[in-house]
Amino acid sequence: MTFLLGIIGLGFLVFFHELGHFIAARISGVKVEAFSVGMGPILLHHTIKDTDYRLSLIPLGGYCAMKGEQDFRNALDSNLKTIEGSDDSFYGVHPLKRLLIAFAGPFFNYFFGFLAFFLIALIGYTYYSAGTKVSMADEIYPELHSAAHEAGMESGDIIKKINGTEVSDFAEIASFVATHPDEELLFTVDRNGTLIEIVIHSDLDKETGSGKVGIVSDKDSIVERVHERKNMAEAAKEGIVESLKVIQLTFKSIRILFKGIKVQNAVSGPVRITSMLGTTVQQGFNAGIKAGIVSTLEFLAMISISLFLTNLLPVPILDGGLILFAFIEWLSGKKLSPKVLYYIQMAGIGIIAVLMMFALFGDIMYFMKK
Repeated sequence: MTFLLGIIGLGFLVFFHELGHFIAARISGVKVEAFSVGMGPILLHHTIKDTDYRLSLIPLGGYCAMKGEQDFRNALDSNLKTIEGSDDSFYGVHPLKRLLIAFAGPFFNYFFGFLAFFLIALIGYTYYSAGTKVSMADEIYPELHSAAHEAGMESGDIIKKINGTEVSDFAEIASFVATHPDEELLFTVDRNGTLIEIVIHSDLDKETGSGKVGIVSDKDSIVERVHERKNMAEAAKEGIVESLKVIQLTFKSIRILFKGIKVQNAVSGPVRITSMLGTTVQQGFNAGIKAGIVSTLEFLAMISISLFLTNLLPVPILDGGLILFAFIEWLSGKKLSPKVLYYIQMAGIGIIAVLMMFALFGDIMYFMKK
């Protein structure tokens, strides 16, 4: 059940991605021959204005089949110097229109991320967390390292700010520290009514890539926290801020990969992501309808924005490669050779294959350890 929920969730994100391509193709004058919800055998279909709309059996996203997508293969097989296409085909339109079509898919993934955070802000939610009073981890678990204790923090201190940002519960502290590994962090703490500033260099957990400072929460301070519902304008602002935070965090995470962490643990492949998504949906709805909606939207938003960035990589078989080729063609005023594109695509396929094998190996090791 967990995997099925995960597959449906990821399938929706793929469908939304293809919807972006579909809308941009129609705007750009490219004929869409087929648009399918789902993959595999066709269950139902109906043709409207030269487009065959389909409902297919397997709930793995969908596809947008545009006229002329085979022109590249035809030019290659016929040993042509350029890819030729009619005015309403993918390779026949102006390169900037082709760039727009390629970019629209990833953009729709970003837009969904914004929309999800916007809806979360409109809904509001309740969660439980400990307060900001902390204890030193090495006093409770002697085998653990506590950078906070070494820097001068003491059990019973109440954390007020980190790097000037106010924190209201332990969840916010943990989130901030986790996303700032191997960095100097300025903690403002209340010790017996006196505010003290302590600089702590966070540890990098090489198993997960997250930051740690060696503190634990006060279990007796767990209270209910309410994230108030926002109006439309405030929710839109929060949607933009939160989606940009995910982009910033993604770039930071990529940088951390080069600091010697165990990449097979820190990088999740499709199997692990599907499992995590399904678990999030199931556990969320077990806690209540609102909790289920919020947790599902939040997880989908993070995955969707990651897909936005991944698809923009200038790798030939991704949308980023199509964007790059269309941009070069527009700047040069010349169509690229099919043979050149073919060899570049083969290199791109090799890169993606290696990355996928690495991610799948990480997934297999992860589930074997579980």
